[in-house]
Amino acid sequence: MRHSTVFSSLIAAGLLVGLAACTPSGESTSNERDTADGSCAVAGAASDAVAIDGDYGQKPVYEFDGPLSPDTTERTIVSEGDGAEIDEGDIVDLNYSIINGATAEEIESTYDQGTSVQLRVDSLAPVLSGLSKTIACATEGSRIVGVIPPVDAFGEAGAPEFGLEASQSLVFIADIVRIAPEPLARAEGEPQEAPADFPIVELAESGVPTITIPDVEPPAGYGEATLILGDGDVVPDGATVTVHYTGINWNTGEVFDSSWERGQPASFPTGGVIPGFRDALVGSTVGSQIVAIIPPELGYGPQGGTPDGSIGAEDTIVFVVDILGFAG
Repeated sequence: MRHSTVFSSLIAAGLLVGLAACTPSGESTSNERDTADGSCAVAGAASDAVAIDGDYGQKPVYEFDGPLSPDTTERTIVSEGDGAEIDEGDIVDLNYSIINGATAEEIESTYDQGTSVQLRVDSLAPVLSGLSKTIACATEGSRIVGVIPPVDAFGEAGAPEFGLEASQSLVFIADIVRIAPEPLARAEGEPQEAPADFPIVELAESGVPTITIPDVEPPAGYGEATLILGDGDVVPDGATVTVHYTGINWNTGEVFDSSWERGQPASFPTGGVIPGFRDALVGSTVGSQIVAIIPPELGYGPQGGTPDGSIGAEDTIVFVVDILGFAG
């Protein structure tokens, strides 16, 4: 997402870890169930070869001899929870560690971030479908390990930005927290009046906003107003938030990014976006629609603008954000 500055999660790229005393995963309960369409992975030699130590909810310690190179995604259940079973299409809160299956080097871990993330289970996703295949058919409260070949990860190109070569698999260790409530489709709540000098926001029947920028110089500082006041929970700092948003450049009047145009909401942690966007999210309630005026110093000014030139180093930007849900 163009407004992201820090968060480089593999889950975000698709859209959602001295062990002499550890117990090999192969000695744990293995899930042999499968769905009619084959979307649920089953245990195999590769996933059973990953030894994992540590309690559910704590960062796992792992050990395996690489490279692990299964032909299809394999999944072993390390410890089985007693919650509901995960189905295709569910949104799942989880913590995870992702490791290079050839080098055993950790790529990233949400345990280091201190908050869970959300993943919609989609075993037909064009990128990282193996994450969903690992999660599907497991139960809430489970710790699972999957080994995901390139065909179910990033394909022939690999992911050099994550240190993952084309032929290397991923090891995915996850603690399934819960099946999350379905996020709202759009902001829902009581309409509110914005200050007279704010951009004008008009909504289509679908909820898609059209933003009209005043014909004046942008304000010097940050500004925020609630256009719809939702009655959901308050978004805490560090949460992974699901939103619909449109971003427009005050200086040019051009829309530079919109989840509405892509046809699906976006999810990201509050700590993974520019400061002005984070400030619009944290402390707001689910169901709310927020308009935020973000000066360069809280936007892309410190970065010198965006690489594509749609936002300059001195440009003020405006986001209209529908807060649909959060995890963490």
